[in-house]
Amino acid sequence: MKFLRALRTLAAYFVVMAFIVICLGNQITSSQGRENTRNELYEKLDIFASVLSLIQNSYVEQVSSKDLILGALEGTLSSLDPYSQFLKPELYKEIQIETDGEFGGLGIEIVVKENILVVVSALPGTPAARVGLRPDDRIIRIDGEMIDDLHAAVNKLRGPVNTKVEITIFRPSVKQYYNLELVREKIKIDSVVDVCMLPKTSVGYIRIIQFQSGTAQDFIKSLEKLEGQNIHGLIIDLRNNPGGLLDEAIRVAGVLIGEKNLVVYTQGRLPEQNVKKFSEEKFHPISYPVVILVNRGSASGSEVVAGAVQDWKKGIILGETSFGKASVQSLIPLKDGSAVRLTTARYYTPKGRLIHEKGIEPDVEVKLTKEDILVFDELQRKSPQERSEDVYLDAQILRAVTVITESNQSSEKQTVTPPDSRLSQ
Repeated sequence: MKFLRALRTLAAYFVVMAFIVICLGNQITSSQGRENTRNELYEKLDIFASVLSLIQNSYVEQVSSKDLILGALEGTLSSLDPYSQFLKPELYKEIQIETDGEFGGLGIEIVVKENILVVVSALPGTPAARVGLRPDDRIIRIDGEMIDDLHAAVNKLRGPVNTKVEITIFRPSVKQYYNLELVREKIKIDSVVDVCMLPKTSVGYIRIIQFQSGTAQDFIKSLEKLEGQNIHGLIIDLRNNPGGLLDEAIRVAGVLIGEKNLVVYTQGRLPEQNVKKFSEEKFHPISYPVVILVNRGSASGSEVVAGAVQDWKKGIILGETSFGKASVQSLIPLKDGSAVRLTTARYYTPKGRLIHEKGIEPDVEVKLTKEDILVFDELQRKSPQERSEDVYLDAQILRAVTVITESNQSSEKQTVTPPDSRLSQ
């Protein structure tokens, strides 16, 4: 293990250096400059080859050249960011094969930060939610094994339905370790749930658990249902929503910000990676106040929706700063059956704010009380079908109702600020 880590570190250094040298070589106009960078690259190649030869000849165990090279590639990609990776042929094949009905999951979204597995969110009613996993929990061990590689962790966590997996987590908020046993199951959820008029108010409430096929259409139907009850405000709950299908998130955002407006754009090093995504969903203009709830478990597509609504001034974002997971990965097949998953671009809000690793900061910051968190965890353990029809009015929802009420009271005197002209460019 120590050997492989050392090799990966060395390989990462080598390849990154080679990458920098090549990039610089493309920008240098003088032949002397190109010659210098080429010589530096050859020197690093020579060192790398020397180390490989040293390992093959002197390492305590015999290691094949194939294992050395594949290990070096894995280390190189993983050194870039938590989402880039080298996929060996067998792993790439697994990704391509439809495993519906054969494998179970836990209903958990995870990433790697500083070589530690971090929980983004646990979907309600799933095994991960039932054992009480929360955003920012650190997964230390899986079945007694320490794993710091995202895809090794995914492979370890997935498995046949009704089989068990044990994990050890560390919860930073209370600085405690927990040993948890989960049973894998087939994950299937409804994405738009808890559609209702909040008790003793004229405020509608819609919760979107994740963005999947049909989410936007279900959202529109739910919104039309609430509008038929003459709502005077709307709360959209994106807390613990880890994202999902970007196109569905863009359609939901389009309902809120209007047709043909910029929702999000990507920016990378190559021209084809710079793409603007505009709303195409046709829906009548929304005249009542809208509040979107976010927390540390809101990521990716949730952040795209919240960022677009915030930039276009079509609603208030309330809660806590979101997770900050918004980058584009391209899957590039290689001739030997392996593949590279490479981060090629990042998402930006319409006004040009970087989402990745920064998150969306709320307009109104409201943190849940300890009591609210306990109740919220209890609700997460149940599927929407298992819960009562009443929505638990936690501190963030109550504050959202207050914001909507105050907005309605002052709406006649308030002048609407026109959107930034840069948004439609």
